[in-house]
Amino acid sequence: MYTEKVLDHFQNPRNMGEIEGYNGVGMVGNARCGDIMQMFIKVNDDGVIEDVGFKTFGCGAAIASSSMATEMIKGKTVEEALTLSNAAVVEALEGLPPQKIHCSVLAEEAVKAAVDDYRKKKANYQE
Repeated sequence: MYTEKVLDHFQNPRNMGEIEGYNGVGMVGNARCGDIMQMFIKVNDDGVIEDVGFKTFGCGAAIASSSMATEMIKGKTVEEALTLSNAAVVEALEGLPPQKIHCSVLAEEAVKAAVDDYRKKKANYQE
């Protein structure tokens, strides 16, 4: 049912937990399945995501999707992070069952929400 990659990211999640000094946070959820994802990003002065963390309340596919998404955006610019798609997360995990695709959508949305929060805070700080 799950690929080795999904099982690995579920059993050994990368970047799990709230990070210190984050300057962007996004939280998204899916009321239908009850999954909730919170993504934390720390963006440096050059606009590069130097650290990222997540907290996810949900199934193994949700945890694996969160973990993979953090790996995919760490070291990228915020602009590059915004190009992350749920399809790219699924591909990196080497597949998800059809009924679990929404988990990868949540991961994409959490990244975008964190970047949006970062940009709003930065704009308010510069005013």
